[in-house]
This record gives sequence, structure tokens and C-alpha cells, in this order.
Amino acid sequence: MKDQGRSTKKRTGGRRRPTRGKRKHQLGSEGTETRVGEPKLKTVTSRGNTTKVRAIATDRATVAVDGETRSTTIENVVENPANPNYVRRNIVTKGALVETGEGTARVTSRPGQDGQVNAVLEE
Repeated sequence: MKDQGRSTKKRTGGRRRPTRGKRKHQLGSEGTETRVGEPKLKTVTSRGNTTKVRAIATDRATVAVDGETRSTTIENVVENPANPNYVRRNIVTKGALVETGEGTARVTSRPGQDGQVNAVLEE
């Protein structure tokens, strides 16, 4: 787990002694890389007594076509500006171009945060 707290170095390069230990709200986590495949969801607790649903893998996308939405299957990732290697590994992130049953669509949701894939059909 990575600490998201204050730096242990001063701007002069000197050492800053910790006044207390780490707190739970300072912990970070690795990003969820949602893959194309058999649907798998994971529930994690977050601040404010709420939960988040992370999509570990999914094969469904809700695509907006001319003002109406349709649920289609995701076949593969065509392009991903976040990381070119994500295309090879079929990882879906926001902004990725995916090949669906309706055609090529751009992902508008964050599957690792929302637990679902929403997309808009590209012209």
C-alpha cells in the first residue's frame, strides 16, 4: 500500500520527522485495469461509509446510439490513448476505442471506478 501523506523530505533536502503514523485515509491503491472477458466485479469500501464497485473484467457495454442506449458485447479494444500496451492486453479505460456489436465506440465511463462500461458510438 502506498502512502499518500506528506513528504518525509523538506524542500531544503533535510529530513522531516513523522509526528504520527499512517492513517487509513492516506492509503492509496493500484489502478484497476478492466479487461475484456467473463464479467467479474469487486466491491471496495471508500470514505464516507460508501462502497465502490470495480469492474475487474467485463464483456458488456451500454452504447448510446442516436439518443437511445443499447446493451452490446465488447469484442476487443481497438485503440487506447492512455497506454498503447493496453490495446494488446485488451484493457478498457475511459477514452478507449472498443469494437462492439453496434460498431466502434468510445468509452465515456471509468470502469475501474464505476463498475460498468458506458460508450458513445463513433462516426
